[in-house]
Amino acid sequence: MHPPPSAAAMDFSQNSLFGYTEDLQELTIIERPVRRSLKTPEEIERLTVDEDLGDIERAVYLLSAGQDIQGTSVIANLPFLMRQNPAETLRRVLPKVREVLHVASVEMQLTAAVSFLNILQEESVSIHTYAHSFLQIILLHVEHRDAGVSNAWLETLLSVIEVLPKETIRHEILNPLVSKAQLSQTVQSRLVSCKILGKLTNKFDAHTIKREILPLVKSLCQDVEYEVRSCMCRQLENIAQGIGTDLTKSVVLPELIELSRDEGCSVRLAAFETLVNLLDVFDTDDRSQTILPLVKSFCEKSFKADESILISLSFHLGKLCHGLYGIFTPDQHLRFLEFYKKLCTLGLQQENGHNENQIPPQILEQEKKYISVRKNCAYNLPAMIVFVDPKNFQLELYSTFFCLCHDPEVPVRYTIAICFYEVSKLLNSGVYLIHKELITLLQDESLEVLDALIDHLPEILELMSTGGESSIQENKLPSLPDLIPALTAAEQRAAASLKWRTHEKLLQKYACLPHVISSDQIYYRFLQRMFTIMMTNKVLPVQKAASRTLCIFLRYNRKQEQKIEVIQKLIEQLGQGKSYWNRLRFLDTCEFIIELFSKSFFCKYFFLPVIELTHDPVANVRMKLCYLLPKVKSTLKIPEDKHLLQQLEMCVRKLLCQEKDKDVLAIVKRTVLELDRMEMSMDAFQNKFYEKDLLDQEKEREELLLLEMEQLEKEKQQDGRPMNEKTFEKKRRDIKTPTALPKSIPTAVPGPSASTPSASKEIKKSKLIRSQSINNQAFHAKYGNLDKCASKTSTAAYTPSASGLAKTSMISLTDDSFRTRNASSLPPSFSPNTPLPSTSRGTGNSVDPKSSGGKDPPPRKATLKSRKSNP
Repeated sequence: MHPPPSAAAMDFSQNSLFGYTEDLQELTIIERPVRRSLKTPEEIERLTVDEDLGDIERAVYLLSAGQDIQGTSVIANLPFLMRQNPAETLRRVLPKVREVLHVASVEMQLTAAVSFLNILQEESVSIHTYAHSFLQIILLHVEHRDAGVSNAWLETLLSVIEVLPKETIRHEILNPLVSKAQLSQTVQSRLVSCKILGKLTNKFDAHTIKREILPLVKSLCQDVEYEVRSCMCRQLENIAQGIGTDLTKSVVLPELIELSRDEGCSVRLAAFETLVNLLDVFDTDDRSQTILPLVKSFCEKSFKADESILISLSFHLGKLCHGLYGIFTPDQHLRFLEFYKKLCTLGLQQENGHNENQIPPQILEQEKKYISVRKNCAYNLPAMIVFVDPKNFQLELYSTFFCLCHDPEVPVRYTIAICFYEVSKLLNSGVYLIHKELITLLQDESLEVLDALIDHLPEILELMSTGGESSIQENKLPSLPDLIPALTAAEQRAAASLKWRTHEKLLQKYACLPHVISSDQIYYRFLQRMFTIMMTNKVLPVQKAASRTLCIFLRYNRKQEQKIEVIQKLIEQLGQGKSYWNRLRFLDTCEFIIELFSKSFFCKYFFLPVIELTHDPVANVRMKLCYLLPKVKSTLKIPEDKHLLQQLEMCVRKLLCQEKDKDVLAIVKRTVLELDRMEMSMDAFQNKFYEKDLLDQEKEREELLLLEMEQLEKEKQQDGRPMNEKTFEKKRRDIKTPTALPKSIPTAVPGPSASTPSASKEIKKSKLIRSQSINNQAFHAKYGNLDKCASKTSTAAYTPSASGLAKTSMISLTDDSFRTRNASSLPPSFSPNTPLPSTSRGTGNSVDPKSSGGKDPPPRKATLKSRKSNP
């Protein structure tokens, strides 16, 4: 914050005050046109239209007696009138439109061209009717004196040509075109003729084109005006596609050769681009004997010509080298490669460190063109890698790639960042060569470059970590330590900027890190950062992105102690945080937990902390919880989780009876009805939930594999025995790449006991086999009939009454349903150092909601605009 200026720094002299007076006078002048633009009562009276008039009558009246802006409005509304009443619109409105367009303004002309095109696209009338009513109006104004209006009508005409029948095109367009393309006509008329001819070749057979269209094409290619020759040259590509290979070689190619030697620079440029686009049409002899010499001559003369030719040449060079690849001699191959390298550094040799204010404007303009050339070279780099063969990248193109990644101009580095993934794929096992350039672009000072790079960051990092198909460990590993500091620095730079979308996208892409770096590296370098963002960042999408990425980090963490610590921090700092904003983020995190983890994991660690928020003093938290309750209920399985279901019912009934906030109460009532309609998932597979249950079993299998891998690592450290690397690697692949799920995987499998590390592998294997057998009996009980599943525990169903409310019945629950779960119910490997509010499936123990003591605090609302609330 800057200090206030001192009295000595303030100038209250007469000259200064006079300057302030002038500024005020300028503001007054600015406001005067605004006052003059207000309509007088007489003008308002003239703009007023009788409300009883119908749409057609009003349109006719406004086109006849209204002002220009009203007529423009009617023409813009013409597609609507055609949909409502096409017959009357064509009979009464369209003649008025024809009359008005003769003297219409540019705005009205542009509006009419768009409206006519919309009517064609909406197919409000038949093609025959459209051609009879609208085609002549379009042809009348296609040669308007204003270039913008003429182009608008021409675009409409070209769209109409695509759907018109051949006979209509011949009589209404092609026959008049013969006279329009003559030298006696205006340049504008001949330019329009060129574009129409390019469109007509797709509508007629080769014989008609050769007899009626090609003579006009030749005539316009030899026009006296270079603008016409250039325009006709650019249409030769469309004409070649319509006439076939033979006529292209005999008619189009000679014209292109002649135009490539034209005195006009724009004509030569158009001929070059057309030749490049038509390379696939010509055979090997034409390419080697005719086109290649032209291209070589064009490249040699490009540095002496205008820089605009270099821009076009650099843009098409990749396609050109690909199209002529098979006919290059080794010397020609090397020459074109050197030409590309020269373009990649064009303008960099002239850097002299001078201030931009001292450089003449023409030099600055030239520098901008050179930047465009280098940007196009960056765009063509993947094509040039194919040209030299990826095996020769290090020898031929690495230095060029290095220069492009370190180019002083942002557009060049931005383009190379976009192409980085394509380069990585092409190099395959040689991807280790560009590790340093990846670090360089991650550390780039421009966020635009970073934003372009992270679009494919997961795929790039996956290629970097595996080294393509055949990993080269000795070359890959030394560069990986630099990756983590670069990733953290990139995130901090994005967080410090105002571009929160880039920050959000980067956090989303960080979800790939478990497949790239180790679990410990993520835990110590990234996980705490995700917590900090969730707690302190002010942008909600960024917070949610950090939350989801943190959940993915937790999902693939291979150490149970670290998992327990993260879960505890989530519950204590977010779920039980002082700020209601943090408690809202806890509910967002729980939603991601439900999505990413198995049902048993959520019920074990997060079910109780979530439903405890039904007592939250802030209405917004309770409201968000109500929206989450259906997903919470979907994690339960009957009869295993009947005690959790009872607690959920008790919390909802308490909300329904005690909620005083009308907005929350309304949501609670809707939630009760939704919960009542939900069907519970059973322990055994059901046809209705088969896919979801299958996915949940796969998640449980992966969580079990993580525990097994941790146990194997502990055994290796304690016993000092070498671990079977094949078994370890197979388990790691099973976690990263889920395999087909067998149908006999258990719903919940306890982890291996850490208290018996010396147990034999045969005993553990037999326990695992026994735990993987599931009960094949299917339960088809619904939410209102849970007493059929639980023989000793009764549950109450939500029954909606006629008024839409849910009546609740008070039931007596056993004390065991609300007791705190004993620590012994957890497997030893799941036991944290400090107790967590968790549940154990298959037991009836749970937390008593009354054990917290005291009465519930009175509910209060907090607006979503406030950032924090300390209840």
